Amino acid sequence: MSFQVVIGFGPAGAATARLLAEQGQSVRVVTRSGRSPETGIEHIALDATDAARLTEVVRGATALYSCAAPPYHRWASDWPPLAASLCAAAEATGAALVMLGNLYAYGPVDGPLTEELPPAATGVKGRVRAEVWEQARILHEQGRIRAVEVRASDFFGPGVTDGGHLAGRVLPPLLRGKPVTTLGDPDAPHSWTYLPDVARTLTEAAGDERAWGRAWHVPTQEALSVREMVDRLAAQAGTGPVAVRRLPSAVVGAAALFSPLLRELKEVRYQFDRPFVVDSSAYETAFAARPTPVDEQVEATVDWWRDRLAIDA
Repeated sequence: MSFQVVIGFGPAGAATARLLAEQGQSVRVVTRSGRSPETGIEHIALDATDAARLTEVVRGATALYSCAAPPYHRWASDWPPLAASLCAAAEATGAALVMLGNLYAYGPVDGPLTEELPPAATGVKGRVRAEVWEQARILHEQGRIRAVEVRASDFFGPGVTDGGHLAGRVLPPLLRGKPVTTLGDPDAPHSWTYLPDVARTLTEAAGDERAWGRAWHVPTQEALSVREMVDRLAAQAGTGPVAVRRLPSAVVGAAALFSPLLRELKEVRYQFDRPFVVDSSAYETAFAARPTPVDEQVEATVDWWRDRLAIDA
């Protein structure tokens, strides 16, 4: 049994920590507020930007998983100190730094997204994400740390409640047979990364030195539009067909005056206004992992949301 540290307990952090615990690992989770302990998982309240204290918590760990993220509107100011602290703790302890990333750094791209694409984002959030990984990659090249970044598209699946694309804005009305609304073109092909596949890829990359030193895409199924995913979810739930309505740009613009999240999403709206297709063949060729079949993703997600809404009702 080895010791692992997970930073953050959002959907990805929680899924990763629980998967590690299921595998028999000793797991410590770091969040600002802490939580009550659960089977196989110790929760620590700590500001992860405090490099000295974080190093104490990480010492002895095999891997350090970066699954936290600052509030969306504070990425530019809060990501650099968090990333610097993570790198410092990895260097001081020897723990492999396993970073959960996204696809913002590429910017708008014509054609499938591959790891060979250069960072070309023009927006602040995309540039910050590129800089965070570049910092870790350089330290890895210098032999000071061991690092890998695992990049995912929009999360989908049990445990994903935030975001409106296939989560809180879509599933509750869908399960009641009511119309759903979406940002962007509901018929544009889009890649959805299944949350359990994210956790499996993070833990696999942490334990295989062949993965270190570069970025990889999480194994992700073929792209499906919002409308196609809604049709599958509604069919599984027995509530379909469900109408899919695009939020008019004027409505989004007016709502953004009062919503910091919507204002920040303007930078990455291109991901839903045009095809956004992820190529994960590099990872699937090098390692054994494969994306979960879509039908299994849909069934598990509908079951999870039904249980959640029954509990909340």
